[in-house]
Amino acid sequence: MRPSPKEETMSTFTHEQIQLLLDENSCQECEGVGKDDICVRIEAIAELPSRFGDFHIVAFSNNRDDKEHVAIFRGEVLGAEDVPVRLHSECLTGDVIGSLRCDCRDQLESALKMIGQLDKGIVLYLRQEGRGIGLTNKIRAYSLQDQGLDTVQANLALGFRDDERDYAVAAQMLTAMKVNSIKLITNNPQKIEQLKEHGIRITDRIPHIMEPNDHNRFYLETKVAKSGHMIDFHGKEHLPEQTDRPIVKGMTEDQIRKLYE
Repeated sequence: MRPSPKEETMSTFTHEQIQLLLDENSCQECEGVGKDDICVRIEAIAELPSRFGDFHIVAFSNNRDDKEHVAIFRGEVLGAEDVPVRLHSECLTGDVIGSLRCDCRDQLESALKMIGQLDKGIVLYLRQEGRGIGLTNKIRAYSLQDQGLDTVQANLALGFRDDERDYAVAAQMLTAMKVNSIKLITNNPQKIEQLKEHGIRITDRIPHIMEPNDHNRFYLETKVAKSGHMIDFHGKEHLPEQTDRPIVKGMTEDQIRKLYE
C-alpha cells in the first residue's frame, strides 16, 4: 500500500535525525562563530501538520538577540543542496490580523503553500517585527505614514535606518540544520548580501511577488524606489480579455496544451 502524503513527508526526517541534531546542539560548547561571535542552538523539534502541508518546526535560541526564532521545514534538508528557503520577518498586523498596509501575510502564506508542494524547503520565521524596529515603533511609523510620510521616511523620522533587520542569526540557523546551499525566495537584495556575508551559499533566487492592493501599492513602490527591492511595477499592462487563451472548437488536446507552455 502506498504511504499517505503525510507518511511520505514525515518519513524523510526520522526521529533518529531529530535526536542527532538535538544531541549535537546540547553537547557543543557554543562559544560563538564568525566575526560577531554568534551562538545559535536548536532547542526543540516537532512535527507540524498545517493547512499548507505537513512540516517539522525547529525552535532556536541564540546569544545575539535572545529571541525565539523558528524554522518551518519540509522534507530532507540535512546536507541538502539547492534548498528553497524563505526568510520571513514577523509582522503581527499582517500575519495575524491580515492588515492590507503590507504584503507580509500574503508572502508568508504563499511561501508555505509553495514549500508545502515541494519535496523540501524551509521558512525561517524571524522575530524581527517592523523590519527590526519593534511593534510599538512600527505603529508609530504607521501614524507618521497616515500624515503623509512613506515607509522609509517614517523610519528615518523615528531615528532608525530604512531596515534594521539582521540576518546573521538566520544564517547560523541554516548552518545548524546542515543545509549546504539554498535557493532564496526573495525580492530583497539585502537578504542575499547578508546571508552570503555569513557564509551561506546561494545558488539561485526565486522571485516572490504579490499582487498589490490599493492600501499597499505605495508601500511596495517605496521599497522598490528606496530599498532596491526587485519588483517590477512597470511591465506591459495586460487587459483582462488579453489573458484569455484563444481556444476554439475543433482544437486538439495537443494544440490546447501548447497554448499554456
